Amino acid sequence: MKVVILGAGITGVSSAWFLREAGFDVTVIDRQPEAALETSFANGGQISVSQSEPWANPDAPMKVLKWLWHDDSPLLFRPRFDAKQWAWGMRFLRECLPGRSEQNIVQLVNLGLYSRSTLKALRESTGIQYDHLSRGILQIFFDQQSFDAATEASALMRRYNCVREAIPRERAVELEPALAVLGSRLTGAIWAEDDESGDARLFTQQLATLAAERGVEFRYNTCIRALEAEGGKITGVRACSSDGRPTTIQGDAYLICLGSYSPQLLAPLGVYLPVYPTKGYSATMLTEGFEGAPTVSITDDAMKMVYTRLGNRIRIAGTAELDGYNTELNEVRCEALIRRYFSLFPNSADPNSVQYWTGLRPSTPSNVPIIGRSRLSNLYFNTGHGTLGWTEGPGSGRAIAEIIAGRKPELEFGFVGT
Repeated sequence: MKVVILGAGITGVSSAWFLREAGFDVTVIDRQPEAALETSFANGGQISVSQSEPWANPDAPMKVLKWLWHDDSPLLFRPRFDAKQWAWGMRFLRECLPGRSEQNIVQLVNLGLYSRSTLKALRESTGIQYDHLSRGILQIFFDQQSFDAATEASALMRRYNCVREAIPRERAVELEPALAVLGSRLTGAIWAEDDESGDARLFTQQLATLAAERGVEFRYNTCIRALEAEGGKITGVRACSSDGRPTTIQGDAYLICLGSYSPQLLAPLGVYLPVYPTKGYSATMLTEGFEGAPTVSITDDAMKMVYTRLGNRIRIAGTAELDGYNTELNEVRCEALIRRYFSLFPNSADPNSVQYWTGLRPSTPSNVPIIGRSRLSNLYFNTGHGTLGWTEGPGSGRAIAEIIAGRKPELEFGFVGT
C-alpha cells in the first residue's frame, strides 16, 4: 500500500518515518528544496508539554482587546475582510468557555506526553543529534498575581500527569544561574523538569535523511496544485515540478500535513478545516564569546516569549499575529524580541549576528490539532498543531501511522473520523 504525504515539516516527516516502519510505501511531496524549511524552520525550540494550555481560555478575550492596537503585543489580531478569519475568531471565543478550555487541556497534555516519549525513543534508536537538552523548562513571572494563577493551573496539569512545580525565585536561580541578574524583578517560576528543548529543523532534516535511506521517496521542489477526487476518494495529486512540468502523483492513501495551507487545498473538495495561520516570529543570535545566556529553556510569561539555547545559539521566539497569509517581517515585532531578551540577559549574545524569521503556525480555535480520517475514504489529516508542532509532531506522526494501518493508537485523544 502506498501513502502519499503532502508536506515535509515535522508532522509530515514523522508520519513518513512511522508509516515506513509499518511497511508502507511512502512518497512525500514538498515545494521546498528540503525538509523543514517553513513552519518547522526556526521555532522556539521547546518540547513543552507543560505549556499545553490553549490560547483559548476564560482570560483570553479581555487580553486580546487590551493588545488589539499594539504592534508589539504578544497576540495581535489584525482584522481583515476575511470571512474565514472572523469565523475562526467566533469559534475561538466559544473555546474560551471554562468547560471547553479544560477539555482541550486534557487533549493537548495527552498528545504531548505521548509525543515526548516517542521523541525520546526515536532519539535513542537513531542517535539523531539536534542540539538537544534535557534540562526542563522554566516559566518565569514578574508579578505575584500571574505567578499565583500559574500555580493554580499547575495543580490542574498535575491531575493529568503533567508535572509542573511552582518554585521561589531562589530555586529558579539555582536551576538557571543566568536568572540571577534579574534580582528582585523575578517573582517566581514554574519548573517543568521533564520538558526538553532542541532544534526542530535539524531533527526533521536528519529524520528525513534516515527515512530516505529506508526507502521513503521525497519529491522536493514540487508544487502541489490540487487534489483529484472521484467516487468519494482521492485519485491523485496534481503537481508541478521545479522545471514547470505538470505531473500527477498517485497512491492508495493521502495524508495532509500542509499546516496553514491545508484548508486551501481541501476547500475545493468541500472539506473544511478550522485552521487559520497565526504568524510567529523568532530571532537567533550567536552566544560564542559571551556569557550569561541561559541554558535552561525559559518561557517569559509576561511577553509570551521563549528563550532557548541551541548549541552556540540563542533562539528568541514568540508573538502571534492573525494577519492572514502575510509572511512579511514586521520590524517592530522583530526588534521587540531582542529588546526584551537583552533587558533580561544583557551582553549575553552578539546582536550583530541576529537572524530574524517568521512563519505561519496552523492554529485551530481550540489549539487541538486535527488528526485522523476525513469523510473521503482514503484521505487523512495531520495538521493544525499551532504553537505545539515540535512538541506534538513525533507523536502525531506515530498516531496517524497507526490509524492508516487500521490500528488504534495507544492514546486517549479525539481523533477525527475514527
